[in-house]
Amino acid sequence: MSGKVTKIFNQAITEKRKCLLEHEAKTVCKEYGIPVTALKIAKSAEEAARFSEEIGYPTVLKIISPDVLHKVDVGGVVLNINSKEDAKKAYSQIVESVKKHKPDAKIDGILVQEMAPCATEVIVGSIKDSQFGQTLMFGFGGTFVEVMKDVSFRIAPITEEEAREMITEVKAYPILRGYRGQPPADIDTLAKILLNTSKLVMDHPEIKELDLNPVMVYEKGAKTVDARIILE
Repeated sequence: MSGKVTKIFNQAITEKRKCLLEHEAKTVCKEYGIPVTALKIAKSAEEAARFSEEIGYPTVLKIISPDVLHKVDVGGVVLNINSKEDAKKAYSQIVESVKKHKPDAKIDGILVQEMAPCATEVIVGSIKDSQFGQTLMFGFGGTFVEVMKDVSFRIAPITEEEAREMITEVKAYPILRGYRGQPPADIDTLAKILLNTSKLVMDHPEIKELDLNPVMVYEKGAKTVDARIILE
């Protein structure tokens, strides 16, 4: 069990927040060996520009606020940052837009994040069921997850064999094996993400819901683009 993760959870509870901020959720994931996009927190336009260059273009800028759950709705996300000038402009644009849509929102900074290359998108999640406890989910992710409903479930904790079964059970599994010229996805990394997610939710029963969506899966490796963790 990670002390850093416990500290993050305790801080959220102290601040009476049920939902972790995105950078907190990704820090939790990283502590458990779940690959995430590189990120830094900027407190000024100059920092946003410097951090974008350090991370490497293109980057994404996102609002950090406990009062903003749906960032896009308030203009809190800018994609495809490709220069220092873009980063400075995006920083100011996000702050102004959020203040316009939610004047009382607390702004903790701007998240500067690596923009992961496009790939096959999957979702890894968990929900704490009143009867079965922590339940894991795997499926094809992105914006179509609710439409496709192509998912598999297991009760945590899971074994490596069960993790691989979860992956092969989804109907779209042939896409992960390589389809019409597309390279195969890194199944070993996916299985490891499922196992590490299982360990995370078992170590921390205070987690009510967890969503990693999308996870970009490459021929070698994967990157979690968005992470959401809700506490009881």
